[in-house]
Amino acid sequence: MPDRDDALEAALTAASDEMGLQLWYRDCVRPLLRMPEESWPTCCAGNCEPCNQLLVEVARRVRAKLGR
Repeated sequence: MPDRDDALEAALTAASDEMGLQLWYRDCVRPLLRMPEESWPTCCAGNCEPCNQLLVEVARRVRAKLGR
C-alpha cells in the first residue's frame, strides 16, 4: 500500500472529528476527494449510516482545510 499524504490524513482526521464521522467510515470520504463535487452523492432519505450528506460535509471540510 502506498504511503498516504500526511496533510490529507490530518485534514481528514480533523474534519471527521469535527463532523462526528466515526473512524471506520473515513475511507468512504476518500473517493469523494478524487471526484468533482458535482458528482458527489446526495442524501436519499433512506436513513443510511452514515448519511451521504455527512460524507459530503466531511469531504468539503477536508478540501477547505487543504485549501482546495
